[in-house]
Amino acid sequence: MLRTATISLLAALSSLLSVAAAAHAPRPPTPSRIKLTQNFREAAALSAKLADPATPQQRKKVAVIGGGLSGLACAKYLSDAGHTPLVLEARDVLGGKVSAWQDADGDMIETGLHIFFGAYPNMMNLFQELGIEDRLQWKAHRMTFAMPQLPGEFTSFDFPDGVPAPLNMAAAILGNTEMLSLLDKVRMVPGLLPMLLEGQPFIDAQDELSVKEFMDKYGMPETVNEEIFIAMAKALYHTAHSPEPTLDSAALDFMDPDRMSMAVVLTAMNRFINEADGSQTAFLDGGQPERLCAPVVDHVLSRGGEVRLGAPLAAIEVGDDGQVACLRLADGSSVEADVYVSAVPVDVFKKLLPASWSTMPFFRQTEELIGIPVINVQLWFDKKLRSVDGLCFSRSPLLSVYADMSTCVEEYADADRSMLELVFAPATREVGADRNWIGASDAEVVAACLGELSRLFPGEIGGEGGAELLKHAVVRTPRSVYAATPGRNRYRPSQATQATPVPNFVLAGDWTSQKFLGSMEGAVLAGKLAAEVIADRAAGRAAATSQTLKPVHEEVVAAAEGAAPREPVGVRGRHPIAFGGGQQGLGETKFEHA
Repeated sequence: MLRTATISLLAALSSLLSVAAAAHAPRPPTPSRIKLTQNFREAAALSAKLADPATPQQRKKVAVIGGGLSGLACAKYLSDAGHTPLVLEARDVLGGKVSAWQDADGDMIETGLHIFFGAYPNMMNLFQELGIEDRLQWKAHRMTFAMPQLPGEFTSFDFPDGVPAPLNMAAAILGNTEMLSLLDKVRMVPGLLPMLLEGQPFIDAQDELSVKEFMDKYGMPETVNEEIFIAMAKALYHTAHSPEPTLDSAALDFMDPDRMSMAVVLTAMNRFINEADGSQTAFLDGGQPERLCAPVVDHVLSRGGEVRLGAPLAAIEVGDDGQVACLRLADGSSVEADVYVSAVPVDVFKKLLPASWSTMPFFRQTEELIGIPVINVQLWFDKKLRSVDGLCFSRSPLLSVYADMSTCVEEYADADRSMLELVFAPATREVGADRNWIGASDAEVVAACLGELSRLFPGEIGGEGGAELLKHAVVRTPRSVYAATPGRNRYRPSQATQATPVPNFVLAGDWTSQKFLGSMEGAVLAGKLAAEVIADRAAGRAAATSQTLKPVHEEVVAAAEGAAPREPVGVRGRHPIAFGGGQQGLGETKFEHA
C-alpha cells in the first residue's frame, strides 16, 4: 500500500514538474519558412506602404464601428498611416468572434476554439509588428484525426521537418496508411490535378459546386469524403491565396460537405500544398482580448487613437448628399468623423443599413450572405486525460475539432485536470444537424458532448472510475462566419466603395471580398485593406490594384431596379448576440436559426 502511494505521489510530482518545465522552456519560434512565402512578403509590403513616413497624408478622423479583429486591425493600420481612429465597440469586451471573459472562478470563457495557421500571413505579420510573436505556441507539424472505428485511437498526417513544399505534404499523405488506401489516393488525383496545373482560376470556378457535387463529377471515392472532407468541411481553418479578391479562404465553416462550396476545400489544400509551413498550427498562450487585442489597443492609443467599449450603435445617419453625416449611438450621443468604417458582422450590418442605401446593388448583395450557427463548449474534468498537444479532428457527427487546453495553452496549464474545448457543429438542421442544437438547453448539449467523448476517451470519460465533469460553459453564436455555400463568393462586396455615392464610408469585416474567407486572417486582412482605401484617398493616390471593385452580379442589379427602400430594423437588445457575438447560457434570450 505504501509502495503504491509512493509511486502515485512520484508520478504526480513528475507530471507537475513536466508541466512546470514546459511552461518555462523556450517556445519554438515562428516557423522560418512562413516569412519566405509570397503571401507574407505581400502582407509586409502593405504594412510598409501604410507606415511610410514619406507619404504625404491629409490626416483624417475615422470612426470604426466594431472592436473585433477587423475593426482593431483597421484602426492599427490607420494609426500607422498617420490618421486618428476611434473604435466603437458595443460590448464591454473586445475581440468580436474571438472575445473571451472570466467566469466567477476566474476561468476564461471563450467564444470559440481559435487556432493560428502558418498560412495566415497578415496575422503573422501583425504579431511581428506588435512584438508579440512569442505569445504563439507552435505545435508539431501534423494533423491528428480520431479513428471512429477504433475508439481511443488516433492517426495523423505527419509533415517531415526540412522537406520543402509540396514534397512534405506528399510525404504526410503517403505516409499515412490508416485513413486512405493507395487506391483511394490515386482516385483523388483526377480532381486535384487541375487545381495543381491551373491554380486559382480553376479553384474559383468550383465555387458553384458543393464538395459532394465535385466529388461525384470527378469520381472521387466516398471514403475520401468520409475520412477527409467531412472533417475539413465542418472544422478546418482554411487558407488560400489568389491574385484576385475572390473566394480565397481561411475559415471555420461548421457544415456538412453536401452544403459547402468545393472552392473552400480546394483553396485550403492548395495553400497547404504550396506553403511548407502553411498547415502548421499554433495556439495563443492565453485569452485573445488580453494577449492579442490589448496590444493592438495599446498601439492605437500610443498614436493618438481611441477605443471605446460599451458604445453600441443605434443608427448610421445619412445626409442629403447620401454620405454619412454621423453615427448615432444608443445613449443618444452622436459621433462625427471624416470617414466611417463598418467592421461589424454581415448580419448586424444588414440591420443597420440605411434606407437610402438599401436599394443600391452594392449593398443589396449582402442579402445573399448569412452567418452560420456554431456552439463552443468548454468542459472541466477532475482528472488529467490522455490527450494530444494540439488540435484534434474528432470525426464525430457532433464535434468537429477539440483540444485539451490544459495541455496546449500556457494560461490554462494543469498537471492534474483537463479542460477540453470543443467546436459543436453542425448546430442546426439547416446545416446538417439532426436537431436544432442552438435552441437546446446547456444540459442537452453537454450530455451530447460527453456521449461523444466517451468514444474518444474510452475508460477515461464515462463509466466507473472515469473522469467526472466539474463544470462546463456553453457559448452559442447563432450567426458566426458567413456560410460558404456554393455561389456565395459573387456576393461579397469589396472594401472600396468608389462605385457608390458614399465616398466617406468603407467596409471591413471577414465577410467582405479579400483573400480569405470568414476567419481571423480574413478579418485582419479586410481591416488592413479598408485602412489602405482610406490612406490612398487621403494621400491622393489612385486606388491600389488590390482594391479594384468586383462587379455586382447582374441578378442583384436587376432586383434593385424599382425596389422600395427599406428602413433598418436596428439592433435590438444589449445582449452579446444582438451585436454578433457569442453568449453563454440560454437565459431569457430566444435563439433562432441564423
